[in-house]
Amino acid sequence: MTRKGKKIDTVWSGTWVAERLGVDLSQAAAEGPPQLKELLGLALRRNPKRAHLLVSRVLGKHVPQSPEAVYAAGHGLGVRVRALLGDRAGSAVVLGYAETATGLGHCVADGLGPAPYLHSTRRPVPGLRPAGGFEEAHSHATSHLLLPEDPELLAGDGPLVLVDDEFSTGNTVLNTIRDLHARHPRAHYVVVALVDMRSAGDRDRLTAFAAELGARVDLIALASGTVSLPEGVLAKGQALVEEYEGAGAESGVAAPADDPQPVTRVPLDWPAGLPDGGRHGFTPEHRARLEAKLPAMAARLADALGERPGRVLVLGNEELMYAPLRLARALEESGAAGEVRFSTTTRSPVLAVDDPGYAIRTRLVFPAHDAPADGLGDRYAYNVAGAGFDTVVAVVDSAGDTPELHAGLLARLAPHTGRVVLAVVPSYVPDRQEPTMPEPLPPELPLAEPQPAEPQLPEPRLAEPLRGPDFSSYAPEDVGWLLQDLSDVRLEAPTEEREEAIQAGGAHYAESLPVEYQPSPQYQELYRSALTASAARIARAVGTVTETVLAERSPSPVLVSLARAGTPVGVLMRRWARARHGLDLPHYAVSIVRGRGIDPNALRWLAAHHDPADVVFVDGWTGKGAITRELREALLPFPGFNPEIVVLADPGSCVETYGTREDFLIPSACLNSTVSGLVSRTVLRSDLVGPADFHGAKFYRELAGADVSEAFVDTVAARFGEVADAVAAEVKELLAADRTPTWVGWAAVERISEEYGIHDVNLVKPGVGETTRVLLRRVPWKILAQRGAGSDLDHVRLLAEQRGVPVEEVDDLPYTCVGLIHPRFTRGATGADGKAVAAK
Repeated sequence: MTRKGKKIDTVWSGTWVAERLGVDLSQAAAEGPPQLKELLGLALRRNPKRAHLLVSRVLGKHVPQSPEAVYAAGHGLGVRVRALLGDRAGSAVVLGYAETATGLGHCVADGLGPAPYLHSTRRPVPGLRPAGGFEEAHSHATSHLLLPEDPELLAGDGPLVLVDDEFSTGNTVLNTIRDLHARHPRAHYVVVALVDMRSAGDRDRLTAFAAELGARVDLIALASGTVSLPEGVLAKGQALVEEYEGAGAESGVAAPADDPQPVTRVPLDWPAGLPDGGRHGFTPEHRARLEAKLPAMAARLADALGERPGRVLVLGNEELMYAPLRLARALEESGAAGEVRFSTTTRSPVLAVDDPGYAIRTRLVFPAHDAPADGLGDRYAYNVAGAGFDTVVAVVDSAGDTPELHAGLLARLAPHTGRVVLAVVPSYVPDRQEPTMPEPLPPELPLAEPQPAEPQLPEPRLAEPLRGPDFSSYAPEDVGWLLQDLSDVRLEAPTEEREEAIQAGGAHYAESLPVEYQPSPQYQELYRSALTASAARIARAVGTVTETVLAERSPSPVLVSLARAGTPVGVLMRRWARARHGLDLPHYAVSIVRGRGIDPNALRWLAAHHDPADVVFVDGWTGKGAITRELREALLPFPGFNPEIVVLADPGSCVETYGTREDFLIPSACLNSTVSGLVSRTVLRSDLVGPADFHGAKFYRELAGADVSEAFVDTVAARFGEVADAVAAEVKELLAADRTPTWVGWAAVERISEEYGIHDVNLVKPGVGETTRVLLRRVPWKILAQRGAGSDLDHVRLLAEQRGVPVEEVDDLPYTCVGLIHPRFTRGATGADGKAVAAK
């Protein structure tokens, strides 16, 4: 790090952590330069599972670095990929991961030469159908989408080059390859990273996955090695974080100046129609246009900086890394500034310690300023405060050029630099036509094969909904299931076998079913007691959400529950509307699958039989809001439907329409099919579900003796009368209240994922309902319980005891409890200590 032009970067920026914790980086044998310690420093995060954090010195994210050094690192990797691929380089596509590797991926594509580039994004575009999506395991920028403007960009069979800044477990790459290979198989994948820090086991897992896939997977990195962790490192790391956070040692968390200096805005004259980056695709032609214009744009910046700009930092913004990097490099090459450095703001929170042997010396904290789809939150700029920059050039896209930018980031920068300059790149909006619902095909015409990348699929031959008693134990008028009956197909697999396949990237959770849990007499008694105690509470929430829907959404809504957790709620809402208003509301159940979207054929059936504007999607509860987001994204190609879901309970504050935001025990979450009409979870597997089929499910007729589905609904409905007055008063208050989602649950999940060293939000299941599902269907690692939680957790404690899973009481938990799935599961590692635990 440099301060006031004086070099003090004389020690390794991991020394502080290494000396206190004994952590060390070991280079792989027979590797030459660059050395790991030239590429990485160390920092700390509040994290009881992993004490250290690897901080790249050449990524241009957390550590200001020479633009040439940042660009050369990625470009050089791209040159190596080009040499590896040879003649096939011309058919390659490069894919980078947001947010940290968006610029790195661009640079790799530049080095590769003829390859188009796309990076994932968290910013959805209405009307643009995702070509894929995933949850990134080691990032705060979760729920990533692939949104190419050209729907054929990822449809070829040439090599796919996947770029990330660091490889630790390889989970993100496995998940991405599996998803894209299912859509467009190809024979060769190349994985590129600055550093490869995987364990031997993780390396073997990727090799086995490639063999199973029948594809070649190569890996290229600047350096590889391992992290050495001595005994007791976790406790020492926790103590250090507590000490420095408690002492307020973090520097640079400064308030804006009382009289902030004016911001100099520089018009870049960005080329019309040129994308601001690879969010929707960046072709070699785009690259050539940018190259031609860079000298003129750098000259505009230089003119604004004046004759003696001193030390200049060009500061990019989260995903927007490449355009600021190229501007910084062009400015550096022009010689207009004495010294140019480049870094980028980020979502990731890290402890700052002002010591030359520590990688994150200062941090500035400011609010998000681009109206992110996943809710507002803090953002960070590291190693800027106190670094002696005479000028900071903040580069944002026009979507982030908001009042919040000026009141937040720019005001935070002002006390730490002589001048703040703002350069705005136009946010690129793809040229597209809004998709419409396709016209039905004449019945005599055969169905065409679907094209996965297109927003419209051929109209299926519409089947009628399945109804009880032939499918489900609900009365036929209570719900119609827009599913196909797979009752005769063997789909169940042991829980441990499913978990291993899912986490290894070899299977999706919707491709098989867990073995149905058969509750013990003790557990059944807990369910009955819980239902008796909470029936009125549930009835009140049912009434509240139903009345809100009738008042705000439609006087005659079409209820469409998300099978299967939403279905008992949909049945109860229908019962309330009939009991209180004499309404006979249609109710259907449809399938939605995380990472795959909602059943498009079910949507077409609904559009053919009802006004899509009347459809109200219903679920049981929100956890972190993953399905809420999934539904919103899946409905982009179907603009007639309202994507706003309604739920009985919204403890994660993810929706506007709910019965309650309390996290309490909904007894239907205690059981599986026996409280959901004897219907299984939904199944989506290519050999079972064709392009004109509904998603599938099973009807467990053999469990009729244990079925309590109708009894659950009847017990709750019997309390409707006694809660009617309370519902009326509550709805009156809610209709006048600000119910804007805060997404507090998602923020908590991200924090827990990092603190417990899981690094995958999909393995953190918040709330009583989701925790119950973890214990019934997955391989649980541990349960976090709100300190002092009462009888709402009796069934959770019993299940945890039966499965040998520890329950840890914690403070500051926005949920009553959170279930953690085993983060590194293989059969033989099912307990909290990584040892085998027999399920009882």
